[in-house]
Amino acid sequence: MSVGAAAAAGFPTIVPSSVLGQKAPSNRINVGAIGVGRISRVHDLPGIWQFDQARIVAVCDLDSKRVEAGKALINGYYAKKTGKDYDGVTGYHNYHDLLANKDIDAVVISTPDHQHAILAVDAVHAGKDVYLQKPASLTIAEGRAMSNAVMASGQILQVGSQQRSWKQFHRACELVRNGRIGQIKHVEIGLPGDPSGPEAPPMPVPPNLDYDAWLGSTPEVYYTEMRVHPQEGFGRPGWLRCEQFGAGMITGWGAHHVDTAHWGMNTEYTGPVEVWGTAEFPTQGLWNVHGKFLTHGIYANGVTMDISGDFPNGIKFHGGEGWIFVTRDAEVTADDPGGKPVTLQPLMASDPKILDSVIGPDEVHLYESADQHGNWLECIRTRKAPIAPAELGHRACSTCLVHHIAMKTGRRLHWDPVREHFKNDDEANAMLSRPQRFPYMMAV
Repeated sequence: MSVGAAAAAGFPTIVPSSVLGQKAPSNRINVGAIGVGRISRVHDLPGIWQFDQARIVAVCDLDSKRVEAGKALINGYYAKKTGKDYDGVTGYHNYHDLLANKDIDAVVISTPDHQHAILAVDAVHAGKDVYLQKPASLTIAEGRAMSNAVMASGQILQVGSQQRSWKQFHRACELVRNGRIGQIKHVEIGLPGDPSGPEAPPMPVPPNLDYDAWLGSTPEVYYTEMRVHPQEGFGRPGWLRCEQFGAGMITGWGAHHVDTAHWGMNTEYTGPVEVWGTAEFPTQGLWNVHGKFLTHGIYANGVTMDISGDFPNGIKFHGGEGWIFVTRDAEVTADDPGGKPVTLQPLMASDPKILDSVIGPDEVHLYESADQHGNWLECIRTRKAPIAPAELGHRACSTCLVHHIAMKTGRRLHWDPVREHFKNDDEANAMLSRPQRFPYMMAV
């Protein structure tokens, strides 16, 4: 049977080493992609296929059009790379079927936020290593269950906090950790925002979409394209602005920036002890995630944190002897509608000489990674901990969610980061989890 015929028949395909170079298939990591929409196509798939030690052999999506588009994209890449016809990607509709394939070693999960933790638990239970798009979870309870499951399984899980693999973020955090701005006092985090939107009437569910499974553990609500993803193209999906599926920019970008802040603060395995703040929420329209907001946190070591869309997009560390600001290269992502594309220097300091400081051999040297996906693949091979393991991803996400709960309650909350519980606040504690709809609950 030919490679193409095997894929068409739905059988896992073992491709001869001659097809993809000299590296033997037995040493290569076979990867399945779960969710092949925008972030998968522009970030996760290219991030993985650039490495010869990996081969993307399967895709899964609840939209059959996206399954076919994903297969075509990956097959096209490998055909161009090898200069030969290539048809070695199997398509799946049900991710459980993909996880049951023993020839698949690892999966990359690039689904909407509400599916992240649930799919990650199922994947590690199936013996797969996982690359998990951020944020780590929809709720704090789900994130804790996910991290516990990963630790119990022994599988490698890398959270897509790729700023840890960018030089300027590593450099900024290493300078802060080594006291180049004195004792750290305060951190400001700037995030882009999301505008509200119009009403969106019910629409027929497209025949290519399993909408019930797409809703997953969340409540049943009518289908409208603006709630899900575009049926033509791969533009920014509407679910990003619906609280049913995520918390908005506080976790969407906040999971990145809070993780960087924690890295510099040396608080990666904890969280704030007090949080409070205010936010504006839409009163009409389909999209209902937070708009303009300002939240505050205090950590047990006395460091304070402010998060707002009014700050420049990035992280600013304030110490007793100066400050360091770090952000992504150039500008906010073009399709983040609330983010004004203002060009910023990726690394700045109150005194430019701070940035030239040499970290001595006896000082703190942080984990170095040149590439987030590459680090994951290397850790699959060596079984060492990746640069963004499950617990770190959970702690960054849980901190964002604690700030979100403070927005929702509008009062000062006292958080116990060890027990992951609010002190004397039943209403806030009720927001740590959400009911899960049968049969899409998390496997525990």
